[in-house]
Amino acid sequence: MSKFIFVTGGVVSSVGKGIAVASTGRILKSRGLTVSVQKLDPYLNVDPGTMSPYQHGEVFVTRDGCETDLDLGHYERFIDVELTRTSNVTSGQIYSSVIAKERRGEFLGGTMQVVPHVTNEIKKRMLDVAHESKADVIIVEVGGTVGDIEGLPFLEAIRQMRNDVGKDNVLYIHVTYLPYIYATGELKTKPTQHSVKELRAIGIQPDIILARSDFPVADDIKGKIALFCDVQPPAVIPVLTVQNIYEVPVILEEAGLGNLVMSQLHLHAHGMDLAEWRAILGRMADLKEPVQVAIVGKYVQLKDSYISVREALRHAGIRQDRDVRVSWISAEDLEQQANWEGALASVNGIVVPGGFGGRGIEGMIRAAQYAREKKVPYLGLCLGMQIMVIEYARHVLGLEEANSSEFDPQSSAPVIDFMPDQRHLDAKGGTMRLGNYPCHLVPGSIASRAYGNGEVIMERHRHRYEVNNVYRDRLIKAGLLPSGLSPDGRLVEISEVVDHPFMVGSQFHPEFRSRPNRPHPLFDAFISVAKSTMREGGQHALPIDKA
Repeated sequence: MSKFIFVTGGVVSSVGKGIAVASTGRILKSRGLTVSVQKLDPYLNVDPGTMSPYQHGEVFVTRDGCETDLDLGHYERFIDVELTRTSNVTSGQIYSSVIAKERRGEFLGGTMQVVPHVTNEIKKRMLDVAHESKADVIIVEVGGTVGDIEGLPFLEAIRQMRNDVGKDNVLYIHVTYLPYIYATGELKTKPTQHSVKELRAIGIQPDIILARSDFPVADDIKGKIALFCDVQPPAVIPVLTVQNIYEVPVILEEAGLGNLVMSQLHLHAHGMDLAEWRAILGRMADLKEPVQVAIVGKYVQLKDSYISVREALRHAGIRQDRDVRVSWISAEDLEQQANWEGALASVNGIVVPGGFGGRGIEGMIRAAQYAREKKVPYLGLCLGMQIMVIEYARHVLGLEEANSSEFDPQSSAPVIDFMPDQRHLDAKGGTMRLGNYPCHLVPGSIASRAYGNGEVIMERHRHRYEVNNVYRDRLIKAGLLPSGLSPDGRLVEISEVVDHPFMVGSQFHPEFRSRPNRPHPLFDAFISVAKSTMREGGQHALPIDKA
């Protein structure tokens, strides 16, 4: 039977539960255990797919095509697992399922209630993860903060789980925050005490408290928390704010979290090995000169909108022994600035990430034009590839009206258009081309070399639009190579400019499959060329350096 670890948060939102969950998973995996993870989100949306990035941040896509919370990206990167749609549960999904069952007559004669009908559905989703993954440990993060009205059914469900699967198979971790009062120069434990009081009123007694703080936590503070929250002193673990989130697994392991979890869940370790993780941290601490990369996007005001892109660049920097520094550039600013080229003059590479809608598109096209003409390495992701095609069609093919039918439905040259099966869909949520699809690489292309001369790759998608095949031959003749195609040859998955050191666009999202110990090949190749052109003092074609 799988063991369950339930992680809740208190005092404030964004306290770091996702990193705590991911780090705990890494610690357990280092002991030879198999781990799976689930995120419970109390909002009423079925999924975050139609939510604004400014409200939710990045939408992370699983291999089976589920649009999920960005925390799943942390889980996958830290634990090095591939999760599925069972790993993200929302109130919208739960209530939709329960109401559908009622309409089918499954509750005939009974009154539908939050307890037991809603809580039973939540518990079923938790057990589904255990059944599907067959993991030794399932870590479940409850989104939001203890005390939120919408989170109460989820807290009641995790309370019931201790009785359902046995107390030796359940562990509760509460992540809280210790505010610092500058006037008195002290940390305050009262908010943590009240947060735990809320949990205990529901019937949940935390086994471990992770106390987040921006300042060192003295032993007397730990003792006070232990006394008033009824946990053993070793089970109060301070977690100081760090600049590098990849340090957290080592910090928690050295604080004894791994041993506490193993002991309380009666798990048996198969040794403990964080050597690879420590080696990654060692390389990150000793990176050579910086590489400056511009991310030109629509949502740069909230950097979490592109969190997987940022992390994938860091991973490539680790492999290439370079400190990748990101310049966040608003695409709208590039549209409006007279001296817009100045914003890009000092960068060694340009990334245009995904997005939807027409805002900022002309600024992105300017960035792509600059990269092409100045031979600056360019990586386009989803929308970024479409931007690259539009720019090429306008300024190389001479199609001045070239555009996407998403931005200009009346364009006389829609080089980017709806995929045929997307054209007549009315529903927005969950209807895009989502999840893993195979892609056949063109031998000898930059993309093929980046992937180690492989023939077929599998990547994650999230889009409705594609390169319009009406213009494909003309683009090829002009020097824009479709270097990755769907198995039937109908869809362009990767495009690249032939006479350029590295100008590559992918219709898929490679950032979702990057890991700190295994950077994605396209990001690795991009940073390799960016650092090589720096070293040579100019922008020109170079072989991909895997060093």
